[in-house]
Amino acid sequence: MKLGLQVVAFNWPGSPANTGRTLANIAHTADAAGFASLWVMDHYFQIDPGIGPASDPMLEAYTALSFMAGATERIRLGAMVTGVVYRQPAFLVKQVSTLDVLSGGRANLGIGASWYEREAVGLGFPFPPIAERFERLEETLQIARQLWSGDATPFTGKHYQLAEPINSPQPLSQPHPPILIGGGGEKKTLRLVAQYGNACNLFAFAGLDQVKHKLDVLKGHCDDVGRDYAEIERTALGVVMLGPGGMTPADLIGFCHGLASIGIQQFIFSIPNVYEITPLEIIGREVIEAVAAL
Repeated sequence: MKLGLQVVAFNWPGSPANTGRTLANIAHTADAAGFASLWVMDHYFQIDPGIGPASDPMLEAYTALSFMAGATERIRLGAMVTGVVYRQPAFLVKQVSTLDVLSGGRANLGIGASWYEREAVGLGFPFPPIAERFERLEETLQIARQLWSGDATPFTGKHYQLAEPINSPQPLSQPHPPILIGGGGEKKTLRLVAQYGNACNLFAFAGLDQVKHKLDVLKGHCDDVGRDYAEIERTALGVVMLGPGGMTPADLIGFCHGLASIGIQQFIFSIPNVYEITPLEIIGREVIEAVAAL
């Protein structure tokens, strides 16, 4: 099993004056510790309710990822996950392609149908009904695959029309940056994973039985569309708090054992006190190698 780190908040002591320095330190330490991937949320407001009030600091995802690319050498980088309504598809593909080229081939495209209506309305982004958001998500996935294939013939969809879908330079990742589709919706989201995705992302806190059920649904969709289920990386998302009142390294290893036993291959998590750096160093010393063989 691999471990990934998600940075979800930027309101640590001393911010915003030390935001860049602290974020670079987090990224560098996670890279050196052996984390497989590094993610930020694609939001403009902080999640409320959830992590903090909407007015808490939030960085634009692809600017932050590009910044972290310069502080790292090996770790993969992505947004967990981009809301499909926040960018035109070709612009999003260009952003991910640029990140991939500048990072030496380490970008992922994390994407979903969007859910944070307050944020969209607050900042004037379109927020159509959910059925349309899924239509836009599928067209965006089609556009990404076409642009990354080098096929410059016009794209004509219900919601998007591209007269010249040219993408240069193309990503270094081959055949293209891995596409992670976030969410566990059984009728639409997991079908899109089976049809277009390289990875799924499910909520670890839903419990092992529920995560296993979602994986079984995904496998059924793979069977329906003729996709090899083994081609799709199965990831889960959660929160880990090390220290008093939280988890020990042994607890985290045990939790990873449970996820691995039902087929999860990468556990991606946020750490509330990540800015202290020490939790990353502990996980690097005591956990990453211990779960690598799972």
